[in-house]
Amino acid sequence: MKRKWWHDKVAYQIYPKSFLDTNGDGIGDLRGIISKLDYLKELGVDIIWLSPIYKSPFVDQGYDIADYYAIAEEFGTMEEFDELLAEAKKRNMYIIMDLVINHCSDKHEWFRKALADPDGEYADYFYFRKGKNGNPPSNYRSYFGGSCWEPVPGTDKYYFHMFAKEQPDLNWENPKLRQELYNMVNWWLEKGLAGFRIDAIINIKKNLEFPDFEPDGTDGMAGCWKMVESVDGVGEFLEDLKKNTFQKHDAFTVAEVFNMKEGELPQFIGEDGHFSTIFDFSAHSLSDGEHGWYDAPQVDFKKWRETVLNSQLEVQKSGFEANIIENHDEPRGASRFLPEYARTPAGTKMLGTVSILLRGIPFIYQGQEIGMQNAVWNSIEEYDDISTKDQYHIAREAGLSDEEALEVCGRMSRDNARTPVQWSDKENAGFTTGTPWLKVNSNYKEINVESQEKDADSVLNYYRKLVALRKSAEYREVFTYGEFAPAYENTETIMAYYRVDENKRMLVAANFGKEVAEVKLEYPVKRVVLSNQESAAKEKMQKPEQTLKLVSCEVIVLECE
Repeated sequence: MKRKWWHDKVAYQIYPKSFLDTNGDGIGDLRGIISKLDYLKELGVDIIWLSPIYKSPFVDQGYDIADYYAIAEEFGTMEEFDELLAEAKKRNMYIIMDLVINHCSDKHEWFRKALADPDGEYADYFYFRKGKNGNPPSNYRSYFGGSCWEPVPGTDKYYFHMFAKEQPDLNWENPKLRQELYNMVNWWLEKGLAGFRIDAIINIKKNLEFPDFEPDGTDGMAGCWKMVESVDGVGEFLEDLKKNTFQKHDAFTVAEVFNMKEGELPQFIGEDGHFSTIFDFSAHSLSDGEHGWYDAPQVDFKKWRETVLNSQLEVQKSGFEANIIENHDEPRGASRFLPEYARTPAGTKMLGTVSILLRGIPFIYQGQEIGMQNAVWNSIEEYDDISTKDQYHIAREAGLSDEEALEVCGRMSRDNARTPVQWSDKENAGFTTGTPWLKVNSNYKEINVESQEKDADSVLNYYRKLVALRKSAEYREVFTYGEFAPAYENTETIMAYYRVDENKRMLVAANFGKEVAEVKLEYPVKRVVLSNQESAAKEKMQKPEQTLKLVSCEVIVLECE
């Protein structure tokens, strides 16, 4: 494998709106991010991914971009962005931004021009189609519910949107539009950006016939992703994008890719893949409901273990994936992947260890390093997220009571990850002196950065040790390039794996169960490298035995012979 500059890096996702507000308007800003660069450096972060900060009406939290060349004034100015780039560079850190090029905002100049002349040049930057017998052109349901087709005022045409109606899809078949997008991407890379996280990119290839599909709901519609899954040729667009932009700048790219076809992984992340890496969402898919959140299953430990292990084995044949526990689109990992008894500092450290030492690029989401959890939501009015409101109505229509529907949303809502970062136990968790745009999680007095800074045994200080281990001179090589091999798969409660290269064999073993678990060691132990139960680990190594005994929520990293 050709070695790349990003292979041994640790990344951190910032959701700017909820990170840190410095001007009291209740919305996080660039100045807040700049002020915390040293905090992130101390955590061991190399790459910072910023969720969208472009000019936007914020119908979908900035994923509806009105101007690709402007910073939203809610977050600050282009001068402040340039300062952020410069300050990050001083600390040998890299900034990547969100690239949202499947769609733009209906307030974008291109779309305004398209509406003004539905038969003109700009209409072809989008998908304008005539309806069928007074109905939309096809029966697709958007990702956010309702039809993918919206009437174009004053005409018999409709425009296509896979997300909100305020997010018209861009027509990638149009070479002029593609060139506009490439110019924009290169402009940011020339400015000093290190790369991009690429949003919803698999959706850019459409079946231009837009055929109807068998309905999969009582509304007579079919999920728009069926069209995505049935069409070929997205790879040609992705290669064109790469050759005209990323490749010229040796940029780091991490793509959000769902609906990949069987056997396509090497084309996406192989030696000459479309992207540097893609996110591994396999574990998150375990709580996909058949009809929505209301029938989403709880995550079963054995299924989760099998999914993570299989994904790792599959991926290492091709390249690197990006490993996450949570992000801005998912509920908090500690509340999702840990049983209730394990939602403790020990359990949180255990989950973090298992994730960060996997093969691939670790991505930490803001607040994960202190063990932030899902919030308690009392009514649907407390939510901001467009998707949560949609899922609440789906649950009510399916016959759930208000209380049951709220319980479902409380478990699954993206707003759980968007509550402000808990910096201290002061008012609004130290996030703002104003009124926060989204409520602060009520547990901020127990879980916050300031108190964890002072506690040597805190989740935050453990995360610092964990990341330092992954990046240490002694173990960097094995944790970056070492092979991944599952261990103790036939146990009831243990998640374990080896990372192995020609010089080292590391065992990561965690007990997700309530009771003590014991396994026979397969190799003699040289040393305990990390443990979330320091005293127990020291005791273990005073009398090295053939068995490894793990108490509930204990994780240990061993160097073996």
